[in-house]
Amino acid sequence: MARPEKVATVTEIRERIENSEIAILTKYVGINVENVSELRKQLREADVEYKVYKNTLARRALAEVGLEEVADVMDGPTAWAFSKDTVGPTKILNDFMKTSKFVQMSGGILSGKAVSSEQLKALASLPSRDQLLGQVAGTVAAPLRNFVGVISAVPRNLVNVLEALRKQKEEGAEAA
Repeated sequence: MARPEKVATVTEIRERIENSEIAILTKYVGINVENVSELRKQLREADVEYKVYKNTLARRALAEVGLEEVADVMDGPTAWAFSKDTVGPTKILNDFMKTSKFVQMSGGILSGKAVSSEQLKALASLPSRDQLLGQVAGTVAAPLRNFVGVISAVPRNLVNVLEALRKQKEEGAEAA
């Protein structure tokens, strides 16, 4: 019979997987305390939960949610990063991987589907949500700006033509 602590841990892992938009599995062999503390701090600031679980318990939780294939990337010490933000944790981990060879994204779960480390790296290269919203707003606003420019050009050009006619009449009157 399973011990209550192990059952509780499997339940915790399963609930975190189900309640997170993304769960990233990371290998962390050889990292020192200073580096892991810095990584945990960065992840905590981004509202990412970072936790180490026994692989055997994690495999049971993955089996319960029907994602056994994710267990294939668990090789050696594995830490999990759980978040509701899909891009933030991948960016933090990807940037950290550039400075520390001891942490590697090995795979994960995105919206209930298994993803590879390559897909996580591609996700990390996406602009942030705010940048994407800004790009969409700029794309929507550009035609409106152009339309306003065209509409305001008509009266401006009419004023320029009338001013030129006025000057021409004044010059014609002075010449006579």
